[in-house]
Amino acid sequence: MRPSGAKANFLPPGLVSNLQDVLSSRKGAPQNDKNDDSTEPNSDPVEVDDTKPVVLVTNADGIESPGLTYLVDALVRLGLYNVNVCAPQSDESMAGHSFTLKESIAVTSAEIHGATAYEVSGTPVDCVSLALSGALFSWSKPMLVISGINKGSSCGHHMFYSGVVAGARESLFSGVPSISISLDWKKGESQESDFKDAVGVCLPLINAALRDIEKGVFPKCCLLHVEIPKSPLTNKGFKSTRQSHWSPKLCWQAISASRNPAAGRFVPNQQMLGLQLAQLGRDASAAGAARRLATQKKNIEEVESVGVSGKSDPNRKAKYFRLELLDKKQEEEDEDLDFRALENGFIAVTPVSLSMHVEADVHTAASEWISTALEVGQ
Repeated sequence: MRPSGAKANFLPPGLVSNLQDVLSSRKGAPQNDKNDDSTEPNSDPVEVDDTKPVVLVTNADGIESPGLTYLVDALVRLGLYNVNVCAPQSDESMAGHSFTLKESIAVTSAEIHGATAYEVSGTPVDCVSLALSGALFSWSKPMLVISGINKGSSCGHHMFYSGVVAGARESLFSGVPSISISLDWKKGESQESDFKDAVGVCLPLINAALRDIEKGVFPKCCLLHVEIPKSPLTNKGFKSTRQSHWSPKLCWQAISASRNPAAGRFVPNQQMLGLQLAQLGRDASAAGAARRLATQKKNIEEVESVGVSGKSDPNRKAKYFRLELLDKKQEEEDEDLDFRALENGFIAVTPVSLSMHVEADVHTAASEWISTALEVGQ
């Protein structure tokens, strides 16, 4: 779900940037020096105390989401850390561990009181990778990366889809300790103030982590994923948990093109403006849907595909589907599993390792199968 404060932007940031350049040149506005090698976005400087630990905050819901806003505000108010933010400009909650390749991403300075902040037209992994690369911030690396607080649980197998966990995982890939945080948001029950309460209950864990990182006793082989119950102030305390096999039910629904906003995103006359449309990326196929056909089949309206050149291709038909995540009954009863602890009102803290370790019995069974399969094949 897009944060309430974010504006829907149906065009890729690269295209928007090109359009702005064209409009500025037509108005006679001064252009940036094209020979200027500086790539750092303009921003008002924030006083930096080099004696304070550097903390980087990212998320997956987007930079304007209340979870990030309340968290950053609380960290700034503590006055103990140099707080930096690098977060997606829009909702990337289900981006998983994906990053942007073969396309440029736009980075813009953001106004967050007391913090140096940038919004990025990419995924949480893009944000963390860029922040830790040394190309954006002046520091070499932060003491801790915090990803969150995100709207909705990321227990069990949902961690593989989760953008908030991916942000913390990318940090650990680079050797930087990390924590990801999610609030068990319930539609119709939860409210925005729950994020503020969630910040309050997880701050002791964050402060303890930073203290022990300085001492060299914080776990280095894993990230910590924190799940906060839907009523943060009535939690039963922290509980160390294990990742479960919980996963949502993936439900795909066919929808009519007339109900799909992407079908109306085609932008005419791009060639006349001399714009480069390579960065349409993922939106290219949807943006090419320009003309509806009369035939409908199984409640799916077929759309004639039009390429960026404006030529129709009658052999290519677009059908539209939308994914919904539905809850399903879980059979696991172990009270130490992440989703069970969360259901019981605990703040579930799950260590998530990068190890690709395979259990001994699984490895043995797979090895035996491989050997047998190869013998049969010969």
